Amino acid sequence: MIALACLFVLIAVAAATDFTRHKIYNWTTYPGVLIALALNASAGVLESNGAVSDEQARRYLGAVGIEDSLAGLALCGGLMLVCYVLFRVGGGDVKLMAMMGAFLGVERGLEALLWTFVLAACLGIIALAWKVGPGRLMARVFRQGLYTLKIGGWAELSPEERALMTFPWFLAPTALAAVILVHSGLLR
Repeated sequence: MIALACLFVLIAVAAATDFTRHKIYNWTTYPGVLIALALNASAGVLESNGAVSDEQARRYLGAVGIEDSLAGLALCGGLMLVCYVLFRVGGGDVKLMAMMGAFLGVERGLEALLWTFVLAACLGIIALAWKVGPGRLMARVFRQGLYTLKIGGWAELSPEERALMTFPWFLAPTALAAVILVHSGLLR
């Protein structure tokens, strides 16, 4: 599948630059969106001319259709835009997830987006447990739970606790893993 191969290459490049330089570059995401839209539009043209069937376009090109591609771009990009505004997610992550939506369409794009966040959260918990120690982490979670029950709200973290919780987030590598999960069929 041409679209899937393009998607894997683009996300692998984004994962490498995100991991090494903490950046996802526009030269990866913008051409990726254009490639996704072009592949899906050309599949529609080939289908309407009778050159290929719908099944052939899906199998060989990996096309989801231009409507589904545009909807995936808007949905994944829009959700990430909300995360950008509310949760300080990086702008490159927004464009990367929008690109994924353009390649995968609404259903698979949303599934890959959600798996990206699940995998990133798991990696974040593992990194925090590694940094703090599993025993200390569980004790702090338990203490925070008691504070919440006792005072009816969240207790402020100390500067040391805040410093422990700062580490770089890399969404592109988890996005690559999420696309592999979605396309491998392991989850079905």
